[in-house]
Amino acid sequence: MNNEESAVQRVRNRKRTNILHKPEFAVIEFFCRILPPFFTPNVLTAIGFMGSLLTCVAILLAVQNKYYMILACVGLAIQWWGDSLDGRMAYYRNQPRKWYGWILDMNLDWISTGLMALSIHFYLPDSQYAAFLFMATYGHAYILALMRYKITDIYLIDADGPLGPTETRILLGMSLFLEIFITDFLFWFGIVGSALLIIINTVDSLKVLKLADQKDIEERKLKQ
Repeated sequence: MNNEESAVQRVRNRKRTNILHKPEFAVIEFFCRILPPFFTPNVLTAIGFMGSLLTCVAILLAVQNKYYMILACVGLAIQWWGDSLDGRMAYYRNQPRKWYGWILDMNLDWISTGLMALSIHFYLPDSQYAAFLFMATYGHAYILALMRYKITDIYLIDADGPLGPTETRILLGMSLFLEIFITDFLFWFGIVGSALLIIINTVDSLKVLKLADQKDIEERKLKQ
């Protein structure tokens, strides 16, 4: 099996429905072809996590100077680059560690989300519940993705809709940048975004429940 076939195999059980999945895939495949051997999957994972830390530190620094939000946007871009490339690079180079890589990514993604919420918590001291609401709704989306994976063996990370992690990063980056010029923009982005996530998660929960019911029916038929 050549490298291109291996890379395509990476997404066989990772359904993507988000708007940017095709151009994103093309960009990631380009980097897989040109990056030197030094950029191993583990190195890329570390780079992605460092990007998350940079974003969080920059948001904390923005308490004193809002122009640090530009650095936070750079951190998000680095986080996307490392997080999107690590798994794909492993399959491209025929070095897959499917379960190890998946567990590592899930842990670091959740830690990054928690740190992001914590930094926003300190940036918005008078509106601390906004960070909690963001953490709770985004965490619910994680849980639903794992539930669907358990039932269908398809890791759907976009809630069967147009917005996925990449689009979310772009929207968050735009909100961080606009916060420099528009007071409380980040707060209202968090409130509106969390409200939308509650709606999306509710609809997705009903879909997952329906899938679970169908699987129960199928298993009962097999037992009979």
